[in-house]
Amino acid sequence: MNSYGNHKTEGIDFTSSSNPQKEEWFLKINPNGRIPALLDGSQRVFESGAIMSYLVDKYDTDRKISYAPGTPEHAEQTSWLMFQMAGLGPMQGQANHFRLFANTRFNYAIQRYINETRRLYSVLESRLRESSYLAGEKYTIADIASFSWVRGASVSLETDFSEFPALKKWVGEIDKRAAVQKGVDVPHSTRTPEQKAENFRNCRAKIDAMPNSDQH
Repeated sequence: MNSYGNHKTEGIDFTSSSNPQKEEWFLKINPNGRIPALLDGSQRVFESGAIMSYLVDKYDTDRKISYAPGTPEHAEQTSWLMFQMAGLGPMQGQANHFRLFANTRFNYAIQRYINETRRLYSVLESRLRESSYLAGEKYTIADIASFSWVRGASVSLETDFSEFPALKKWVGEIDKRAAVQKGVDVPHSTRTPEQKAENFRNCRAKIDAMPNSDQH
């Protein structure tokens, strides 16, 4: 038992043709048929921002990774959490799709979403030049929300972080946290970082080999 109670995680295999996230049992937890989703007793919670807010409100009574409601820091925390939900996640998600997984190459879409992702990184960079973490001087769910997106960009999208030194430092420091290392290994993957990087290179090469549909 830890401060967040006993829990189990269940990975969803998106490579499966059965689409388990669309099955009735999962739709009862998240009607939108997307991950992540949480079932806490009889309480369902879906969407990552809602899940994180729910968990800290109910279980983080010592405020180790959150600020108390009603404080200026909590308002800042919520603002940056919504920044990820409304901006970084959707934009970088589309960049990932068109650069790595689309069945047709659209150069306009690739550049549109990669450029917007970089613009959002510049917003994070500006904030992190003046503050150790997004909500203030403490690591919170606001950082957790954006970290995973930024962490993988150098491999998936070949993002050059030389113009984002504060953002690069922030990612590196968070990545060293023992709890973070446990979290990024859920669900456990047997692939090495090199194998994951090779997979992304193959995905980009597949897209690059396609004709540009913008010209049709």
